[in-house]
Amino acid sequence: MGSWRELGAHFSTAVVLAGGVLVGAVNIYVAASLLPTAVAGIGGERLYAWNMTAFLVAQVVATMFVSRALARLGNATAYYLGFGVFATGSVVCAVSPAMPVLLAGRGVQGLGAGLLTGLGFAVIHSALPRQLWARGSALISAMFGVGNLVGPALGGLFAQFGSWRAAFVVLAGAAVVIAAQVPRALPRSERSPSAPVPSFALTAVVGAVGAVSIAGILTSILAMAAFIVLGFGFVVAFLLVEKRAAVRVLPAEAYESGSPLRWIYLTIMCLAAGVSVEAFLPLFSQHLGGLPPAAAGFFSAALSFGWSAGQIVSSSARRVRLLCLAGPTLLAAAFVVLALLQRENASVLAWLAVLLAGGTGIGIAMPHLSVAAMASGQQAAAAIATVLTMATAFGASIAGLLVNLGAPSMVTSARYLLIGFAVVAAAGVFTTAAAGVGARPAVARTDLPPSPHDRAPSGSSIDPE
Repeated sequence: MGSWRELGAHFSTAVVLAGGVLVGAVNIYVAASLLPTAVAGIGGERLYAWNMTAFLVAQVVATMFVSRALARLGNATAYYLGFGVFATGSVVCAVSPAMPVLLAGRGVQGLGAGLLTGLGFAVIHSALPRQLWARGSALISAMFGVGNLVGPALGGLFAQFGSWRAAFVVLAGAAVVIAAQVPRALPRSERSPSAPVPSFALTAVVGAVGAVSIAGILTSILAMAAFIVLGFGFVVAFLLVEKRAAVRVLPAEAYESGSPLRWIYLTIMCLAAGVSVEAFLPLFSQHLGGLPPAAAGFFSAALSFGWSAGQIVSSSARRVRLLCLAGPTLLAAAFVVLALLQRENASVLAWLAVLLAGGTGIGIAMPHLSVAAMASGQQAAAAIATVLTMATAFGASIAGLLVNLGAPSMVTSARYLLIGFAVVAAAGVFTTAAAGVGARPAVARTDLPPSPHDRAPSGSSIDPE
């Protein structure tokens, strides 16, 4: 297990891998903070909620092209493409004269962000020595939490002064600055023939994310339920076709009998979906705790802050199985406790401690689950981003459904939301046990390309090159 000091010796690499994930994560929360100001200037109130839908659908699509981009373009060029597309989308958003143009820009941003997120996980095994994989995974995953802290602050600052367009310019500039580090950050990689695009699987995933995202913005409970069912129908169709397809989005190992990879992915989804409750925490803290909007905004960051801190601390821990089991257990317990604390005139300070504990549950398990998936190869590593994005999209829509089911009572809405996601988190305990992460020594995969940083032992007769 390498140290953080060792990772610091690969500073440029860490900046590119983590920075690519960070610009996408920050963008989500920047846009949420800026939209009220943007709508006041360019109109489009009816299309307000589609800003997130356009971004998420495009992001899911892009994550499925990561392996193909690496095969056809190589590490460096694939990263240039990701940063370039994201910067272009940000510029389109900055100059948008009307909401349809802003939506187009958000879609382009989503394509770039999805590619960058997938590349961050997929390139770790070739860009960093093997002993730094856990540290690198923790750093990259922590960027989602950092984005939740930086995004609202940055967006709120520009919105306060009515300069929402300038915020998108800053995002474009940040992408260009990080892209400048690519030549010295990433090792050269050989290009290989890219596989055909799995058209049906791509259509099914887009349909699933689109259907569930639409469900999250509807007001009719029956319509919501119908689109949720439609979304899960697309998921079932995706899995049935993927299992028999010659070209897959997920690695073939995920469909092999007895393979732990499917359970690893499901556990990641159970943990990542829990972050969806953050969108409603400021609402609950204002209405039930009486907080002003500025203070209530911090509650949307507490869970992600715990996630980030937990990952940094636990990435060097040895008792991997215990941490992977404790993660979803702690998250589920936190949601149950928080549900019991929901009442009129609630003491919201207690919420912060519970949210931090729940986020820590995500953080102590996530880096070890990511490393376990990476051990199955580059495609499995790249699929982590697809799994995370799917969890975010489905989680956000289910959260909206649960809140609407509890309306008009704010207390009931909060309890429905928190108990519902406590059940999701608890399911992660069973998927972790089925995955068996840390239960036995990992067997090295012979089909993994060696990391360029791996070298023969000192004094060995083996040529390290």
